[in-house]
Formats: sequence, C-alpha cells, structure tokens
Amino acid sequence: MGDNICNGSHSKKALLSDPGLFEAQFEELVQELTEQDITDPVLLDAMNRLREVTWPATISLTMPRLLQAFFLVADDIMDGSVTRRGQPCWYKKDGIGLDAINDSFLLEGSIYRLLRRHCRNQPYYVHLLELFNETSFQTELGQALDLMTAPPGHIDLNRFTIERYKAIVKYKTAFYSFYLPVAAAMYMAGISDEEEHKNAKLILLEMGEFFQIQDDYLDCYGDPAVTGKVGTDIQDNKCSWLVVRAMEVMTPEQRTELEACYGRHDDASVGKVKALYDALQMPSLYRKYEDESYQRLQKLIARHAQNLPHAVFLNFAKKIYKRNK
Repeated sequence: MGDNICNGSHSKKALLSDPGLFEAQFEELVQELTEQDITDPVLLDAMNRLREVTWPATISLTMPRLLQAFFLVADDIMDGSVTRRGQPCWYKKDGIGLDAINDSFLLEGSIYRLLRRHCRNQPYYVHLLELFNETSFQTELGQALDLMTAPPGHIDLNRFTIERYKAIVKYKTAFYSFYLPVAAAMYMAGISDEEEHKNAKLILLEMGEFFQIQDDYLDCYGDPAVTGKVGTDIQDNKCSWLVVRAMEVMTPEQRTELEACYGRHDDASVGKVKALYDALQMPSLYRKYEDESYQRLQKLIARHAQNLPHAVFLNFAKKIYKRNK
C-alpha cells in the first residue's frame, strides 16, 4: 500500500501518466495514520479527532490530498465561507468553530509524518520534503496577497489589477493544485532534472491560472446545486477575474456604480454587480478566454513536454476545461 508508492514498485510510466497515483491509496494512508501509527492510549481522543477531521476534509474534495485539505480548512475560516462542496465548511459544523484552526495544523503535520514513514529511505525523500515545504510557503504567500488586496471592511477597487490577480492565482492556487502532484510523481519516477521540472511548471501554472479563472466565473454564474458552493466573491470584495476584466472595459459611469455596490452583502447591490457583468458580456469574454487558454496549453505541451508523456497534462486538461463545478 503506502510503501508501494515510495519504494519504487510502481513503474515510472504509471507514476507519470497518472498524477493521482499517490492519491488513489489515500484513504488507506489515512486509516494507517489514525489507527496504526500512534498507539499511545493517552492520545486516543486526539487521534479520534484527527480521523474525524481527515475523512470529510479529504474525501469530499476534488483532489483529496492532505495539503489541499489543510489549505481549504484554513482558507474557509479566513474567508468566512459557509459551504464547501455542498456541505457546511468544517469550522461551521456543530462543536467545531475555531478549533478548526488546530485541525488544519493536524492535517499539515500528517503530511510529513506519512512522508517520513514511507519515503525516508528513498533517494527522492529530500526532494519531496523540499517540494511540500516550498509549495506550502508559496501558497501562504498567495493567500497573504489575496487577504491584503481585499481587507475586510475596506473597498478599494484600485487594488484590483490584472498583475495582482495573476500573482495571487499563481501562488495561492497553481503551485499546489497543479505543479505539486506532477512534480512529486516526477521525483518518484526518478526525474529530478531542473530543466524538466521547469518545463512541467510552465505548462501546469498555465493550467492552474485557468482553473482559478474558471472558479471565479462559476462563483458568479455557476449553479450552486451543481457546484456545491454558494458564490460570495462579490459580497466578500474578492479580486476575481470577473471584476478585474470588467474594470478594463467598463465606462466611468459603470465604474461608479460598481464602486457603490461591490463588497456589499445586500441582495440589491449584488444584483446590480451581476447586471453590470451581464451588460459587459462577461460570459462571452470568459468563453473566449477559455478557448484561447486551451490553445495556449496545447502549444505549451507541444513545446515543453518533449521528454514527458503528454497524457499527464492532457488528463488534467480533460478534468478542468468546460467543467461546470
């Protein structure tokens, strides 16, 4: 099981063509972590809590990895989110509250415990440790940019530039959601060449940027019954792709209306912002961007994935382009 992931029993081809290989056995790893790894009876209550937070926080996610669960549990608290994948956010569950902050730490700590247990004798162990540490730091920098760009109670649309938006997306989402799983598979397959990782990163960061833009679009235009999440980017004063692009094409009068309504929680203000988006034909602009992004991705794969199987990137693309949740 977990040992197979790190002791090289999987072929290099399998590791690279299926970036979800590490995730496929995740449930068994969680069971091991909570039932086998720590047996001190005085920790029984704490281990039960770890099991409780781990299962729903991982199984319900699109990419059920501990690192993502750690980030999302913390992110929901900072954003004041209500639902995640159609369920109440972890901190919103009865009896949890801000104890969820420590639960997120438990999830993060579990990553390194599992890596040590299963990979410490492998030549790529240090690469994985550095990868997870660096990716965590990059994501935390992105979250910092996101929070300071739209501080609670302070609305300043001048902060919403495409440069700031791309920086937030790159660091907050693209590195951990897209580059991390593929880079980990590459290291486990014996590919540690910096140039190969640089090439993979170019492709995967492009994919990650589109994924977040798509997420922003679905926050406004997606069906909550399908997405499992009630969109709140407008109310939360988020620097989303929609507001950034809208500001690039709107008139001064429309800008004045946007400033009066954005970041407000009343239905009337939210409705006016959405009406502005419709008037500016944001759905059409998004569909045009999606097509252009897919074409750019195909060119990047052809140019930079010469020594890597294209399937590893195309599998990602199939999961995200034209998705509705």
